[in-house]
This record gives sequence, C-alpha cells and structure tokens, in this order.
Amino acid sequence: MLVGDVGRSALFLLIFVVPCSLILGIGSVWRKSLRLGTAARWSVVVQFALIAVASACLIDLLVTLNFRYVYVADYTSRGLELLYRIAAFWGGDAGSLLLWVLVLSLYLLVASRIRHVHSEQMIPAVIAVMSFILLFFVLVLNFVANPFVVSAVAPANGNGLNALLQNPGMTVHPVNLYLGYVGFTVPFAYGMAALFLKKTDAVWLTVTRKWTLISWLFLSCGILYGARWSYEELGWGGYWAWDPIENAALMPWIAATAFLHSAIIQERRGQLKKWNIVLVSLTYLLTIFGTALTRGGLLWSIHAFANGPVGTVFMSFVGVMFVLTVAMIAWRFPSLTPDVRFEAAVSRETGFMMNNLLFIGALFAVFWGTLFPIISEAVTGSQMLVSGPFYDSVVLPIGVALVLLMGVGPLLAWRRSQLGRLGAMLVWPLIAAIGIGVFTYALGYHNLLSLVSYMAAGFTVVATFMEFIRAAVARKRVTNDPPLRSIYRLVANNRRRYGGYVVHMAVVIMVLGFASTGAYAKQITANMAPGQSVSVGDYLLTFLGLRTVDRPGKEELQGEMLVQTLHPFATLGVLLPSVDFFISGDQPTTNMGLYSLPLDDLYVVLDGSDFKTGQSLFEIHLNPLVGFIWFGGYLYVAGTFLSLWPERRKGRTRALARRGREAALVDLADLEYDFRMGKIDEASYQQTRSLLAGAAADRDPSISGRSRLEQELAARLAVAPVKGES
Repeated sequence: MLVGDVGRSALFLLIFVVPCSLILGIGSVWRKSLRLGTAARWSVVVQFALIAVASACLIDLLVTLNFRYVYVADYTSRGLELLYRIAAFWGGDAGSLLLWVLVLSLYLLVASRIRHVHSEQMIPAVIAVMSFILLFFVLVLNFVANPFVVSAVAPANGNGLNALLQNPGMTVHPVNLYLGYVGFTVPFAYGMAALFLKKTDAVWLTVTRKWTLISWLFLSCGILYGARWSYEELGWGGYWAWDPIENAALMPWIAATAFLHSAIIQERRGQLKKWNIVLVSLTYLLTIFGTALTRGGLLWSIHAFANGPVGTVFMSFVGVMFVLTVAMIAWRFPSLTPDVRFEAAVSRETGFMMNNLLFIGALFAVFWGTLFPIISEAVTGSQMLVSGPFYDSVVLPIGVALVLLMGVGPLLAWRRSQLGRLGAMLVWPLIAAIGIGVFTYALGYHNLLSLVSYMAAGFTVVATFMEFIRAAVARKRVTNDPPLRSIYRLVANNRRRYGGYVVHMAVVIMVLGFASTGAYAKQITANMAPGQSVSVGDYLLTFLGLRTVDRPGKEELQGEMLVQTLHPFATLGVLLPSVDFFISGDQPTTNMGLYSLPLDDLYVVLDGSDFKTGQSLFEIHLNPLVGFIWFGGYLYVAGTFLSLWPERRKGRTRALARRGREAALVDLADLEYDFRMGKIDEASYQQTRSLLAGAAADRDPSISGRSRLEQELAARLAVAPVKGES
C-alpha cells in the first residue's frame, strides 16, 4: 500500500504546486520580475519531480500486479507478459492521462530552460500558459480519473489487457501519439505568449520550429504505426478505415503540416502572421478535441476508451480553451499585420498560401465527416454515419492537388516568378506525368483517381529531381567545386530545405501505395477442405490442414496454407493464419498470415473452421504496393531528421538578435540561387538585388559597402567571393 499512497500523495500535492507555477509565471510577466521568473522555473522542476514519482509508483503497482488498486485489476492479470503490464500504464483512461501529464511536465521543464532573445519575458508567459493547461489535467487525475483508487476487496486475478492491445504496436503507437499531441502545447504556448507580449515577429516561430517538427514527427509515426497495427491485428486487409478516432489523429496532423509550411513565410518574409497564430492554435485545440472524442463515447470506434465522465470534461475544456484563444487573437489582432505585402500573384509565397488553403479544405472535409453523425443525431434523433467513399471523393483529390503543388512549389521564385520561365521548367515534369499516365492506362489500370495519382507522383519526382540538379549545377558554377563536393555542401548548408524535399519524396512513395491498394486490391472468400487450392492474382494457395498450438493463456488454431507463384511456378512458403482462444474466456482474436513481396502483400485470414472435417473459411487479400507505404514512412522519418539536424553553429542567441541582418542576407542568397537556376531573368535580378542590398544596408550599416556585402553574401552561400560578378 505504501507505493500507492506515495503516488496518490504526489498527485494530490500537484493541486497546490501547479497553481503556484501559474501565479509565479503571471506575476513575472505582469511585474517584469526576473526573481519571480526564476521562481516559476524552479516550480516547474518540482512539478516534474512529483509527476515522475506518481508515474513510477503506478508502473510499480502494474508490474507487481497489486490488484488492491482498481486500475491495476482492470488492465492487468497474472498471465499477462511483463511488456504488456508496463503498457497497461496507458491502456486505460486514468493511466493514459497520467502519461499525458508526465510528458507535458517534461516538455514544460525543457521549454523553461531554453535561452533566446526575449526569453526573460516570454518563458514566464509560456510557463503560465502551460501550467494552466497542466492544472486541468491534474484536477481530472485527482477528482475524475485517479489511477490510485483502492478497491474494497482485492480480486484474485485482474481482468487483463484487451486481447487486441496485446500487440507490440501497443508499446509504440499510443506513446508516439501522446508525444506528438502533447508536444504541440509548446508552440501553442509560445504563440499565446507572443500575442500577449505583442512580440509577433518570427522569434517565437524560430524558437519553436524544432518543437513543432519533433511533435509533428511523433504524431506522424503514431499514425503510421497505428495503420500498420490495424493492418496486422484486425484481420480486415486494410490499414485506414476513416474511423472517427483515426480522423481525430489525422486532423491535428493536417493543421500542423499546414503550420510548418506557413511558418516558413513568416520567418523569411514576415507574412502570414495571422495564418500562423490561427494554425498553431487550431493544431493544439484539435489535439484536445481528438482526445475528447476518444474518451467521450460520442462516436463508436474500436479505438475509443470505455464511456465515462472524462470525455465530457475534456469537451468542456475544449470549449474553454477555444473561447480564451479566440479572445486572445481578437485582442491582439492588430499586432499581426504583415511586414510586407505579396508582390506578385505567381511566387513562392503564393504557392505556400495555396498550400494552406488546400490543407484547410482537407481539414474541413475530415472534420465535417467526423462530426456529421453527432449533428445528424441532434437533428434527426439517429446517427447517420459517413463512410469511406465520402472521404475518398473529397479528401483524396485534395491530396493529389497537394502532391502536384509539392512539385510546382520549389520551381517558384521568391517575390515574383516569371510565367515563361516557370512554364519552361514544367515541360519535362509534364511530359513525364503524361507518359506515366499513358503507360499505366495501357497496362490496364483504368481507375481515374489512381491514374491521376500516379501522374501527380511522377510529375513531382521529376520536378524535384530537376530542381535539385539545377541547384547543384548553379553552385558548382559559383564555387568550381567537384560535383560530389558541390552536392554535399549544397545539402549540408540547406538541410532544412532538402530534408523537406526528402519528406516530399517519401509522401510521393506513400501516395503510390495508397493509390494502388485503394483501387486495385483484390479480395476473395474461399471455403476449403484440406488439399484444395485457390488462385488469386499470380498466386496459388493450397490448404494443407489445421493444427493446434498451446500458448501461455490461450490455444492457437492454425490453418496451414502453401503459397506458390504461377508465372514462373515456384514455392514461396507456408502461411499460418490463426485464431486465438483465450483460457480467460475473452473474445477470440484472429492473426493473419502475411507474405510480403516488393510489389504485393498476400494476406490470409482464417474466418471459421470445423476441426473435425478440416473444412475452413478463408478471407484472402492481395494488396499491391502496400509495402510502399511502410518504406515511405521510413524515408519520411529520415527526411525529418535531416531537417532537424543542426547546422553549423552560429550562436543561436546572436543569430536571433541580429535577425534583420540575417534575413537580408538570406533574401540575397535566395535571389542568387533563383537567378542562377534560371527562375528569373537578369533585368529582374539586378533590380531586385539593388533593392535588397539597400534594405540590407538599412538594417545593418556595417555591410553597406559593396565589397563588405559581397563578402557577407559569399559567407552566407558558403563560397569564396566570385570576381567580376555583382
């Protein structure tokens, strides 16, 4: 009992400690007191320590199977493996909320230690915002879903973890989602702090860029792992069903992706300030809204927690945060005026703006489809479900348009693009897209959406590759470096840009998988006796018979299926689709048999059987290119890490303090590359260069001389000055 008492006491003390952090943070901002700011930082340390103690206590109770505690009895049992006893920490409402609080307090601890320009003013405000959010979770843990509630009578054995959750994905998928969900609290808190303090320049975006990118990566991995888990565990042959809880994770990902792209424009050009504060707020609010859906029982889902009061409490919190956020944005709206206006209808800035509009369109479609059953029930008294075809017909075309924009965007010049030059750069990507469309159609693949997806993917791959080659050639002309060295330095000096291009290529690969499985997957149902065969695609499957295998806590019924190819005829191996029958009496679960090849997945499910006669019912799926989704996911992670990899140290605080100078040099460097890559003509180049040089001198008189400016620009490009070039 001692361990549980310690955990319960630690949670209770947080009721007093978290408000102290909130008050100290507000006081530091209000009185501009460094002493109160320091106290607020130390209170954050105490918060984290108490939450870490409570979390360690709950894990101890789960591992030792202390059934005196209701949460332990509900989610563990004596036959449960150690790995899943630990995973039971986030298997139910109370434990998962404690994990949320643990991650939130850790993020707050790290964020409170960051040093940057305006940190003495902004960090206390960030602590206040995050402590207010943390206080809500602490109150819920203490009064609504406490994991340390003691049962009057301890049962002899626990209920155990749901059989569907006893999968390695349980150790990866929920944790990644939580790390992503909670991570967006930091950029949201910085956005609110920037609004309150009227510091709406790009500093808050620069400080939180890695927070946003890391949170986005965790959320992306969580969604991808969830899709893989669904594919392997549920036995339906698919990976995404547009389930309301799946959509709840997708919506903040869409908003965050739009925010990541939109933030680039404010950092580089001082534009889209309103967009950025709205997008970061929307991202955070959607993480809480998605959590409320998961826990509230408003919509049926296989992913949802059991119905309880937590969902109603969360939905109320969503309403409170929405009102406060809108009020803050409205109050400080005049401070969100852009530094400069859009200069042309065709430019990289307008490309990013179009990107935002497409993402918001997709977000609205998913949001409407997810909430429509609730709205219909309120109006008609019965829930009208929105099925996959709605999303496929609305969201997927927007996705294809975004893939096309990924190809066009890098070809656009900053400020102003020339249509003639843009058209010339689009010729080869368009030829490639048309060629792919004709070739694919000739092979007999006539689904319109998949054809357009293949063409869009081909267009983007060729456009991105040619953009990279043009950049490498332009750099080689300036530096006279060997080709490989020029390419290396190009990527090393622009990790953020080319990491983004790698992510784009990963998305293209995944789109090929989505388009192929969505349009050309095959499914058959076969009732087979031992010795009978059935063919699907180029594969011949022969049922060999049934066998039983004893496993800890269950009995496994396996159907042996020999797999052979027809052209050429060859034996690939034996699949063992099975059904688990649990000694505890839990609902039986199916385990699919999977044979993965580079271009196909053969997926077999044992749906029913008569052990006496051996007659068995099998559901067989042939999923083309589904492996591209998982491979694309790995490449996606690699590209994100490339974007996150730190560039050469320049002194972060110094760089932020001299942001005007850095921005001017970045603008000039972008202009040099745009000109050398043929995106603008010489007259436009010279005119814009003269204007930017003047602006650079205004921002920093030390680089007003031409030779000094050339040296600084050359350093920015990481090359030696080029004689005779202006």
